[in-house]
Amino acid sequence: MKGLEIAEKYFNEFGYPMLKSDFPDLLPFLCVGLVGSGSECYGFDDEISKDHDFEPGFCIFIPGEDVIDRKTAFNLERAYAKLPKEFMGLKRSPLSPVGGSRHGVIRISDFYLAKLGKNFENFTADDWFFVPEYSLFEAVNGKVFFDNYGEFSKIRNAFSTFPNDIRLKKLAGNLLLMGQSGQYNYSRCLSHGESAAAQLALFDFVKSGLNTVFLINASYMPYYKWSFKALKNLEKLSSLSDSFEYLITSDNSDYKLKTQIIEDIASIIVNELIKLQIIGDGISEFEGMAYAVNSSIKDPNIRNLNILYGV
Repeated sequence: MKGLEIAEKYFNEFGYPMLKSDFPDLLPFLCVGLVGSGSECYGFDDEISKDHDFEPGFCIFIPGEDVIDRKTAFNLERAYAKLPKEFMGLKRSPLSPVGGSRHGVIRISDFYLAKLGKNFENFTADDWFFVPEYSLFEAVNGKVFFDNYGEFSKIRNAFSTFPNDIRLKKLAGNLLLMGQSGQYNYSRCLSHGESAAAQLALFDFVKSGLNTVFLINASYMPYYKWSFKALKNLEKLSSLSDSFEYLITSDNSDYKLKTQIIEDIASIIVNELIKLQIIGDGISEFEGMAYAVNSSIKDPNIRNLNILYGV
């Protein structure tokens, strides 16, 4: 059973009965779920995941002190700590007295501050460029079991994906990097006899390619160790997974095949961008795609930023 399922089962069997019996007046102000760090919040956990930070538990997200004061929050935390220490063969870790736990009682503002780097109410267009995508993903992953108060879900929905102009700026930058590393530098490095540098060019090409595919899907890219697993679950261009993997896991003995794969990837991506009406036809190189995407940005302040501003 996956960690999200275990968390929800644990909550239904022990968490909700505790809240209903001991804190009935608080229920209208609570949000409960499992969101944030950890492979279980992505649904990517397996048997190996259980070797650290894997336990039955859930998050109780609460609003500010004007709604739930510190004393009440402390009592709620104590009640959570008294829930069964073992469930389905998994043991809970002790809650830290200085905070930082992935589970338990968490202020909504504290959770989003940790993920976004600043107060969500003051988030600006420029801020979108500087928050790591994996952190944005952690702000909206997992599952909300219920949200009676609504504040947590309202913020969650607002940050579910990039604003379109931000997405296009980041997409343009990654496409340009794909062109520089894949269509230009890879073959040049090989011509100079620099096989290691050529492989680095491929790594950069694939990294930018992964970002490109997630952006085309209007999705955040998770932490790198989960990027390929997440790629296979995307609606668009998930089929590129095998091509990307081959480019970085094979040597350069058949560089002509790798060069052809790069061109095939370019063709697939440009066709998808045309299909989505982001660019027009007649483009075959990543550099041309990049500037066409940048030209489609509506906000002139974002459009006129350096094309690599978002990467």
